[in-house]
Formats: sequence, structure tokens, C-alpha cells
Amino acid sequence: MNPKHIVIIGAGPAGLMAADILSAAGVRVDIYEANRSVGRKFLIAGKGGMNITHSEPAQDFIGNYDKPDWLKPMVDQFDANKIIVWMKNLGIDSFIGTSGRVFPTDMKAAPLLRKWLSTLKLQGVKVHCGHTWSGFSDTGKLRFTTKNEELHVACDGTLLALGGASYPHLGSNGQWVSLLADKGIEISPLLPSNCGFNVSWSSHMAHYFGQPLKNIHAWVSGGGRKEGEILLSSYGIEGGLAYTHSRALREELIKTGNAMLYVDLMPHISQNHLISRLTPSGKQTLSNTWRKAGLDHIKGSLIRESLSKEKWNDASSVATYVKNYPLKITGMQPIEGAISSAGGVKRDALDRNLMLHALPNVFCAGEMLDWDAPTGGYLLTGCFASGVYAARGILQMLNFRSL
Repeated sequence: MNPKHIVIIGAGPAGLMAADILSAAGVRVDIYEANRSVGRKFLIAGKGGMNITHSEPAQDFIGNYDKPDWLKPMVDQFDANKIIVWMKNLGIDSFIGTSGRVFPTDMKAAPLLRKWLSTLKLQGVKVHCGHTWSGFSDTGKLRFTTKNEELHVACDGTLLALGGASYPHLGSNGQWVSLLADKGIEISPLLPSNCGFNVSWSSHMAHYFGQPLKNIHAWVSGGGRKEGEILLSSYGIEGGLAYTHSRALREELIKTGNAMLYVDLMPHISQNHLISRLTPSGKQTLSNTWRKAGLDHIKGSLIRESLSKEKWNDASSVATYVKNYPLKITGMQPIEGAISSAGGVKRDALDRNLMLHALPNVFCAGEMLDWDAPTGGYLLTGCFASGVYAARGILQMLNFRSL
């Protein structure tokens, strides 16, 4: 008897993880990937250090997703501890950084991907690169276009793991949206997430482009304070704190056209203590007074950027701006340069196993689902976990014993 045959479209972390689960259960798996190689965005994500998940308590972890009640059953099946064990079984040790983030010991994605692909090959998974999914044939087969031909592929079930629309040159180009929308599937618009934001700097700030604002706190109105850093750029800001607040900033921009990010430039000193430091003594220049108070050149320039000149010698006004600096956000950077994208296939379009109501035996996983999360290991965990969850839904469809 021939084993059941599942086609996975997309060779990113969600698709590869689903292939791992399915092939280990004895399912015949073929992966079709539009690029000439697999895991390209996965590799880019690990370029600066492979932050694969986060070690914080489960309740805190799941709270980082915009739809925690939807993601929780998925993450529960493949949480940070299970990811660490999975890597260990592949021969990849890990460590927990001071921030609680989890990294492979060598900080690299490529060795992990190589060992993972080797395991998948041993489990019989076949990968077909250079195959772009172009929808369904009149008979319901999957259509793929290659450099030389169009193929029609029949299977017992399909998993779509096509990513969002960030970094389209790596494969996540969002072209699947129209293919599914034509089938009546509800999709939230794909929007940039974990992206840079626009700020209208004056010319005197140009000297500081490319420099970080370190050891600061930032928040949006009604939200919690987060500690980290922001990188100033010619268009505005980017970096960890910008990404952490990207969801709230994006929603406010969509609603009003502008948004405000508040920054505490010196979070480890009280406002009253700062006022006493900023009060001039003797014949000190303003620059010396600010410097001795702890305002370096970049932070001092930010004060000059926003606070009217007649208030520069007013210690109380300066301290207020230092502790509650209003950074006006005027727009988002394009989705093509974002780390991830929000939006995607809506929850109501899927059953509890991530199968599309409108397309029986077609499942979805990964970033193409309508969920959002900040960087810090949450994105990859969400992709891994939804891949596992969808794979187990496919096994249930095929009447396999759930692993």
C-alpha cells in the first residue's frame, strides 16, 4: 500500500518543521520551493546571531503575540523547551543569553539548517527548488511553474507555508494572496511589522545617523515601558525598541496618520535628581552642564531638536523632555524592508487544525497566518509551532495516530 502523499509549498521554518513531523510519521512528503535553495529567510534571520526562541515563563511568552488565545495551543505543542530539545537531537547545543533569549551555541543558522535538511532527507523528504506555486488546475491539482514547464501535482493533502511579504527577494513576496482570495478566503492585508519608522529630522541630526540611543526606555500611550535601544537613521528610527512597539505604532498610524513614541533618555535617574544636575553652577556652559548631568552629544542634540531654545537653560523643562521625550512618528518603512509582516489568512477562514474551510485538505502555517509578534524568538517559535500544529492536523485528517 502506498503511503499517503502530502505536498508542502514553502521551505521556510514552518514548512520544514511540518515536513519533519509528517515524514517521521511515515507520510510521503514533497516540498516545493520557488527559490533555488531552501530556508533563505531563516539564514538571514541568523546572520546577526540566531535568536531562535525565548526562555521566559509561558504566560509572559504567549503575551507577546497579538492573538495569544489562537497561538497558545500551537506554542504549547512546540514551546521553547521543546525547541531546545529538538536542536539538541540535531546535535546543536544552545544557551540562554542575559536577556532570556535562546541561541545556538555557535550563534549561526547554517549548521542547524544543514543538519535539519540531512535528517529530512533520511526521512524520505524530497525538496523541489525552482517551483513556483501558481494555484490549482481545473481538476484540483496543484500547479507549479518552473523555468521550462508547468507541472500539475496530485496529492492527499497540501500545506501552504508561503510566508508573508517582507524580504520578497528571499521568497516571501505575498503573491499567494490573490490565489487564495480568488477562492473566497478572507485575508487581512499584509502590513510591515518589526520595521523602521519615519521621523522628520532636521539637518543638524544627520551627524548622528547610524548611531544608537542605548540604555533607554520607550513606550506608546497606554502601553508598557520597554528597555533597549533605538538606532537613528536618515529616515527615522529602527532597532529593538522600534520593533517592540511596531504593532502599536502601526495601528496608530493607520488610525490617525501619526503616532508618538515616548522615550526616557535617562531611565535610571529620577526627574527631581536630574533637575538638580541640570541646574547650572558657576559659569559652566550649557553644554558642560548637560554633559555632567549625563546627557551625551546624541541625547543633547535630541533635546535641541524638539525643545524650544528659550527653554534650554530651564532645568525643569529639559528634565521633563529627557524623561518623557516625544518622538513623533510620521510613517512606516515599506514592507519589503521589514523583518516580518502582519496580516494574512484570517483565523475564521481556518478550522481548529489550520485547514481552510473553503479548500478541504489544504492547510496553512507560518507567517502567512494572521498573527503578529515582535523579534526576540517569538517569530520563529510561532512559525515552528504552527508548522507542528498543522502537521498534526494533517495526520488527524489522514487518520494517523497523532505523534
